[in-house]
Amino acid sequence: MTPLRRHAILRRVKDITLSTTLTLALLNGSALLQSCGNNNSEEIEQTETRFRKGVRTYITETAPGNFKITDEVETDSDKAGAIVSYADGHRDTLSVDAARRLVESDQSTRTYLNNPAGYHHNNGLANVLLWGGLGYMLGRNTAPQYVNDRQRYGAGVYANPGLYNRSSQIGENVRASRVVRTTRPSGGRSGFFGGRSRGFSS
Repeated sequence: MTPLRRHAILRRVKDITLSTTLTLALLNGSALLQSCGNNNSEEIEQTETRFRKGVRTYITETAPGNFKITDEVETDSDKAGAIVSYADGHRDTLSVDAARRLVESDQSTRTYLNNPAGYHHNNGLANVLLWGGLGYMLGRNTAPQYVNDRQRYGAGVYANPGLYNRSSQIGENVRASRVVRTTRPSGGRSGFFGGRSRGFSS
């Protein structure tokens, strides 16, 4: 075999080896990207909670810093909220979002949501919002022991027992109308571009 031919064969073998190496590298990179896409797909799952029914709560300040629920009516979820009449004569209307921010920022109610065992109940506005029918829309039912505490604290935030008994059914209707929808990419196969959603009531 002449030296020229031997160099041509060696060059051909090198080309095949290089081509194979590049192909394997590209395939591995593709598998790695697919794997990363799958991991990220699991991380971007989102949950949305909404209610088909709502409640409008009427609250009166009976003494400085002391509040009672004086009426509750069932309503559409987009009309839910609280109307608060203060002892000095002025009135506020709180949307569900505004009421939720108050409950999540007040030390007492924030403690209940995060650590029910350390909770100290009072008749402040945040506590009345949490334990009235509106509380279902504010995240009260996400606390581990809310079922046991509902009667323990709820009865005391209403102006009288008759109102509490009537409002209990309204609160139950709101709770039963809760819908949780989870949205996430479909099975990881389509990475960031595919998705599916499912909803359920609780």
